[in-house]
Amino acid sequence: MTPAEYVVARSVLLDALDALGPHRDAAVLVGAQAVYLHSGDADLSTAPTTTDADLALTPSRLADEPLIGEAMRAAGFVPGGQPGTWLGRGRVAVDLMVPEALSGVGGRRGARLPGHGNRVARRTLGLEASVVDNEVHSITALDGVDTRSFRIRVAGPAALLVSKMIKIDERREQPHRLKPKDGLDVLRLLRTTDPARLARTLRELASSDLAGEVVRCAVAAMRHHGTDPDGVLPALAAAAEQGFEDADVIRMSTVTLVEDVLRELGRSTRAG
Repeated sequence: MTPAEYVVARSVLLDALDALGPHRDAAVLVGAQAVYLHSGDADLSTAPTTTDADLALTPSRLADEPLIGEAMRAAGFVPGGQPGTWLGRGRVAVDLMVPEALSGVGGRRGARLPGHGNRVARRTLGLEASVVDNEVHSITALDGVDTRSFRIRVAGPAALLVSKMIKIDERREQPHRLKPKDGLDVLRLLRTTDPARLARTLRELASSDLAGEVVRCAVAAMRHHGTDPDGVLPALAAAAEQGFEDADVIRMSTVTLVEDVLRELGRSTRAG
């Protein structure tokens, strides 16, 4: 049974997609909801669930009208505590983000979007790959009653892996900000995506002018944080499954799958 909070989060995501209207062509679904579209439960005991939604925006694809802020407010959203956070029904957050490389010059948190202002979306490092690696999917409700459906871009498994690893690496010096669920989301992606496919896409992304640098950083983070059972990534995944699965099994599963991807990446690099 789908957790109630996930059902609500999907409904509020649909509210946001409806509000964005012509801007939907600029949006890529990222974050946990994108991960679950690819991975399902990944044979893990912890059910896929999230309490928010994340959309990456490509500035060059945005329409001139309506203004994003006005459209979100008209749909009942209110600004949250930081740029890009919009609170919908039940105070459920939808985060509008722009890859750091596309966020414009100036400012620490708000993305510079000409015409739309600098608080409607948040600049976020690690989302660059999602602009390159994505496919169109139909996003529907989870409650069986809501009939809305929107076709939007969804970040691919490799792009999601990159964004999760960048997030984990950024927060490694601030343990209180590390979330076990992020480690488990990485494990979901690794369990449900062929390592050769992941490696192939990562190699292609690493040659991208837009995404190359963050992809190389993400791969380095996988090697640094994911190849030791006591590393940050296996520890986070094990913590998320605490009480359901043997921690050592989760840790070793994470390490093995990370090493599989790195091995395939090495092979594809040599073959190139």
